[in-house]
Amino acid sequence: MEKALLSTAYLPPIQYFTKLISYPQVLIEKHEHFLKQSFRNRCVIQGPNGIQSLFIPVIQGRSGHVPVTDIRIAYNEKWQKQHWRSLITAYNPSPFFEYYCDALEPFYTKKWTFLFDYNYELMTTVINEIGIIQKPDFTTEYQPSSAPDIKDFRNSIHPKTSQQTNDPEFLPIPYTQVFQDSNNFSSNLSIIDLLMNTGPETLQYLQRSIKRV
Repeated sequence: MEKALLSTAYLPPIQYFTKLISYPQVLIEKHEHFLKQSFRNRCVIQGPNGIQSLFIPVIQGRSGHVPVTDIRIAYNEKWQKQHWRSLITAYNPSPFFEYYCDALEPFYTKKWTFLFDYNYELMTTVINEIGIIQKPDFTTEYQPSSAPDIKDFRNSIHPKTSQQTNDPEFLPIPYTQVFQDSNNFSSNLSIIDLLMNTGPETLQYLQRSIKRV
């Protein structure tokens, strides 16, 4: 039984969510070191001015090798207020913002201590709203990339094009976006973009974005 191995992620992209429904088992790596400039604390949305990255500030300390489960969220900046305002600006005009906003707003008012816990609870909320039945599990120890029967997507699903690896299993399907007329269609944005624009059809779009190889 082949498994998909993913990193923790903040409102991860559509490609990430296709793994949640296309593999019989999905593992989220719980025993890696935190990596900067990745989806672990970043999501990408489309606002009225184009593509926008939202970052969760974290406390890393002096060491660059901090277990991902030990990464604490920083609150010296009002990032929650800023992120929520950005989501409202980007998706209040969308067909389904009012339908999902009540489930999402607590993540921008309540404070979580650890990034890993925040990401997982937010992702679980989105999974439930989409209607995905299977929930991901956690690794019990660090998984080497050469582990048998595991497809490793921890670092290949990445916000930087130079860090991405070709994924023959993922075929982005166009859908209507709020600012498409002014910004053109942008593929593989945060799952929140697909959810707000397609609502109860989100799962169908995810299924259509899976290419069998």
